[in-house]
Amino acid sequence: MELLDESIVPEHARDVKRDAREFAEEHIAPNAEEYFSSGEYPWEILREGQEAGLVAQDIGEEYGGRDLSLVEVLGIAEEFFRADAGIALTLQLASFGASIVEEYGSEKQKEEYLRPVAECEQITGLAVSEPETGSDLAGMQTRAERDTAERSPASPETEASQDGDEYVLNGEKYWVGNAVEGDWLTVYARTGDDENNRYGNHSLFIVPTDADGYDAEHIPEKMGMRASKQGHIVFDDCRIPRENLIGHEDAGFYMLAEFFNHGRIVVSGHGLGLGAAAIEEAWEFTHGRQAFGRDVSEFQVVQHGLADMRMEFESARSLSYRAAEKVENGESAGLWAAMAKTKTTETAVDCAERGMQFHGGRSVLTDRRIARVYRDVRIPVIYEGANEIQRNLIYDQS
Repeated sequence: MELLDESIVPEHARDVKRDAREFAEEHIAPNAEEYFSSGEYPWEILREGQEAGLVAQDIGEEYGGRDLSLVEVLGIAEEFFRADAGIALTLQLASFGASIVEEYGSEKQKEEYLRPVAECEQITGLAVSEPETGSDLAGMQTRAERDTAERSPASPETEASQDGDEYVLNGEKYWVGNAVEGDWLTVYARTGDDENNRYGNHSLFIVPTDADGYDAEHIPEKMGMRASKQGHIVFDDCRIPRENLIGHEDAGFYMLAEFFNHGRIVVSGHGLGLGAAAIEEAWEFTHGRQAFGRDVSEFQVVQHGLADMRMEFESARSLSYRAAEKVENGESAGLWAAMAKTKTTETAVDCAERGMQFHGGRSVLTDRRIARVYRDVRIPVIYEGANEIQRNLIYDQS
């Protein structure tokens, strides 16, 4: 049974997908249980992924990347997540948010910040969610204010930093991948208070993690995806140069909304990989295991369960690859991205729950792959916008 076959994958994406499968089989799958148990950040595997050209390579060739398409990144995602979700998420978060800089940043920003990520010299992340706010992008309260205090220039450098040339950040961010490990982050912060334009009050900034006033710590251990580390950031009068504003002030909401359309396609790959893992485990366990004098797979209820899992998975995968093409072509991107993300991640949850049931008592043993998958699938239904929010988007854009 080959669940992640190439027949549905566009021709141009197949080579990268094969490379991702080989990498996952050699580096991710054999280390999955160890990193799940330890909860350590998989630095060594990350470096191997960078050397293999499978990390941060959606960045354009002119800045040191491979300019991988959205479909190619989707193919990588499903292969990596089938092997292990925690390690896979670490590899994909190494450049999370970097495409915003590529799309809207200045040439100076791209050379200074984007190129080192594409050339695998740095890793980055995206800071959006806050301790009290998750999916409500317009409700984020971390603030960035222009410092308009005049300074007496003593050199060309200080002369260039006059007239409100700094932003001062105050607030908190939560659930931030690479908050501790990253070299810089793309940070979403409030810059306006126009009640009549709720979606025009936020901006995006490049924030080096060694900036004064930046403090981050790991969030306590999660139940799943333990090899991926998220952090809690506190900004306390954190000063960054005005030139670190990405694009235009107060345009951050719309820039982020477009970014998430692409991100949700990638997350649909997370769901596909996890769903495939759950089906594989359920199929293997029920074939060759005896109960009541018969092979477990001979019971009709088991056969129907496995059939339902396969049908839902194939439906989700077809939708995901169709949605990837729609988003790449800019055809109702928000609608298709939301449908793909919701369908695939919820299918993965259903497959994992059935897989647990078929495993019986052994399903609760922590060294079992199905147990890890069961823990992991509960997470993608929440990140990149909870699926309840996705349903709002699907209805509103239909």
